[in-house]
Amino acid sequence: MKYVCDVCGWIYDEEDGYPDAGIEPGTKWDDLPDDFVCPLCGVGKESFSAE
Repeated sequence: MKYVCDVCGWIYDEEDGYPDAGIEPGTKWDDLPDDFVCPLCGVGKESFSAE
């Protein structure tokens, strides 16, 4: 599943994870820390939509 930032369009893909931030491939959206923020614009998880 992919999640898109509503503000800037950055995409978090569960399949890819986000290794630059230490988030392993296969990490589910719900398993991301509550304080996860978009690496491009800094908004929180509540500003993402499932794609």
